[in-house]
Amino acid sequence: MENFTPLAVVNLSFSLGPVMALIAGILILIMPRLLNYIVALYLIVTGLVQLLHVPW
Repeated sequence: MENFTPLAVVNLSFSLGPVMALIAGILILIMPRLLNYIVALYLIVTGLVQLLHVPW
């Protein structure tokens, strides 16, 4: 068997913010009435994270 040398190394990392935004956007497209709840929840979570200095 030959020695395998990778041409590129792919490093995948996920942030919570973009994933939440993607899920929220899809939910709003499916059910537009959820917009108020999603925005309110986002603002509450963001405020708590910044007040409590929670590292994401």
